[in-house]
Amino acid sequence: MQALFEIVLPVFGVILTGYLARQNQLLGDASAEALNRFVYYITIPPLLFLTTARVPLAEILNWPFIAVYVLANGLTLLLAVIGARLLFGYRTLSAFTFHAFAATFSNTVYMGIPLFLAAFGRSGTTPIVVAALVSNLLFIGSAIVCFELGQAAENGYRRILRDVGEALLRNPILLPLLAGLLVSYLQFELPAPIARFLDLLANAAGPTALFTLGLTLYGHSVRADLGEMLWLVFLKLLANPLITWALVLYVLPLEPFWANSAVLISAIPTGALVFVFAQRYNVFVRQSAAVVVVSTALSLFTLSALLSQFADG
Repeated sequence: MQALFEIVLPVFGVILTGYLARQNQLLGDASAEALNRFVYYITIPPLLFLTTARVPLAEILNWPFIAVYVLANGLTLLLAVIGARLLFGYRTLSAFTFHAFAATFSNTVYMGIPLFLAAFGRSGTTPIVVAALVSNLLFIGSAIVCFELGQAAENGYRRILRDVGEALLRNPILLPLLAGLLVSYLQFELPAPIARFLDLLANAAGPTALFTLGLTLYGHSVRADLGEMLWLVFLKLLANPLITWALVLYVLPLEPFWANSAVLISAIPTGALVFVFAQRYNVFVRQSAAVVVVSTALSLFTLSALLSQFADG
């Protein structure tokens, strides 16, 4: 219960504050969009860069942790695709991609980083930064390719290559991570004014990201395709953490902090980027909004349970 009151409730309190600000029209659509861009392009990149640059490269490239993260998501992805086919009768690549993405893509940036900052401090954010790095390099890139392939008949393969390349080059999450990896590898010490400037921006990332998430969640229905939505939420909040837990317990044991972090990251709710992709490609827009909202709300209980368990352990 101590974890609930000291870590999780404040985190969700900031999300609720953003939600209520939007509900009571203190901030409107324009404000939500502006804050979203502020977080995504201004505050999160310095945080990711500094966290990566200040950690030894050997610690960032924790291959057993990366293997667990990728394998657990791969197995959950497989369940999602099988469920999409057998439970809901889908046959298209776009449908399989959406189900796989919604069931495995954790909200590492807007939810995970603030949660780890609150629970473990800046020095304890390395696992979530590694997860963000892998997500951007592997999962987001793969999702873009699959969504584009799903529309290949209309757009052509040249446009697929162009869109994928542009998306990766313009990604404000991927580039700071790669720059941080380079600085870590070179063991380069940033000049004090630059480091302080980036620290000031990075310190705004956590609370602003949570507040913005609350703004974004307002106004989306949770009744869209109820059975499909609940299946995807089950995969994200329960199946994915259970698979991760089984892997670190029986297959690929990790150091306690990294093992707990792997399970905790897998239980973070579905990222809002799933909804952004759904809008971008005009597929499963209602379902994606419902999955993001419901998984975020229910993760209050699942994340509290995990943090309490880790604290007791």
